[in-house]
Amino acid sequence: MRVRLLFRPWYHMPKNILIINEYAGSPSYGMTFRHYYFAKEFMKKGHHTIIVSASFSHFLKRYPDMKGLSYKQETVEGVDFLWIKVLKYTKSFDIKRAFKWLDFTWKLFFIGKALPTKPDVIICSTTELFAIVPAYYLSKKYKAQLVFEVRDIWPLTLIEIGGFSKHNIFIRVMAWLEKFSLQKSDILISNLSHYSKHLHDLNIHRDVHWIPNGIDLDEMEHRENLPELLKSSIPRDKFVVGYTGKLGTSNALLFLLQAARMLRNNRDIVFVLVGSGQEEENLKSYAADLENVVFMEAIPKIQIQSMLQLFDVCYLGLQKKDLFKFGISPNKLYDYMLSGKPILQAINIQNDIVEISGCGLCVQAEDANAIVDAIKIFYSMPKEMRKQLGEKGRAYVLQNFTYDRLAQAYLSCLSI
Repeated sequence: MRVRLLFRPWYHMPKNILIINEYAGSPSYGMTFRHYYFAKEFMKKGHHTIIVSASFSHFLKRYPDMKGLSYKQETVEGVDFLWIKVLKYTKSFDIKRAFKWLDFTWKLFFIGKALPTKPDVIICSTTELFAIVPAYYLSKKYKAQLVFEVRDIWPLTLIEIGGFSKHNIFIRVMAWLEKFSLQKSDILISNLSHYSKHLHDLNIHRDVHWIPNGIDLDEMEHRENLPELLKSSIPRDKFVVGYTGKLGTSNALLFLLQAARMLRNNRDIVFVLVGSGQEEENLKSYAADLENVVFMEAIPKIQIQSMLQLFDVCYLGLQKKDLFKFGISPNKLYDYMLSGKPILQAINIQNDIVEISGCGLCVQAEDANAIVDAIKIFYSMPKEMRKQLGEKGRAYVLQNFTYDRLAQAYLSCLSI
């Protein structure tokens, strides 16, 4: 006699997933988007998902109304958010930002009263690491699976990019929290392809799952055209080397502008930088006398693909730091690939996606001469050949890095 199962096994049952990332946003709120996309896909697969984020960060372009509230639930473009009211600061290097981290961390201990359901899985994807302590507490309180997700390697990033001494008391606290996170979490996930090498350096031996960033298929169907005034700012009859994203120190954009200076006598080539960041004024000051460089303000995510269609080549660079040997996963890379445009990448990294997919040219980081040589190759290349390179990237990203595929891989890591 056959016995029918009235209930599916536990690992197929819908789960309540809590994602903690104080910088999480959405297309309408602004960066960052990774967990918005994952939450949307998790929910499509039947798992109720809530993102816990901070009411203020320098990445957001607008802020939730928190008048009289410490916690606020809001459904944002189909995804449930729980905003925690935090201190405001003026710029990314403001000391108040550190107090904001502590504010978020303290209030995270008490979010239970604001949660509609008991979490089965808690994903802690924090940058500065303080949030792992209340995340661990909540995982024990609710008997939930604790996932530690690494997007930036702290405190190593602060040492290599920020110039902090490894003996700094703040760095020592971060180092302790990092080991706490790696030892106390049930599952490790990173968007860095070689993060396991960092674990080896720390003498920590456990598995880590690689789940990179990607592209959202829904956005492909709802992309927005650029305003005509904005569109007209980009020369139509020129060869355009373009960049979109943060104008930050780590992006090494000064070397792209040095290349622009070397090519300033070639009036057919122009450089377009779209975005904002702490290096914006320095970069604009350096390029003030260059007629072949155009700066444009950051645009909504939904307009990025329309902007990329106006480029002939998309540029991606990073500083020459050992930090990047553990892997990279910049959102702009996947946006570039989706656009079908060839990519010029100036990053020192092994097994990089641009090289593997054959969608562009790779040169050494912080080498303006090499960037110039690559641009000349692209410029001399028949248009059809550049199109073929771009199509390789588009095909590769659609096959491997859509968020529906990545979400399924993520859930598999959680045995869901």
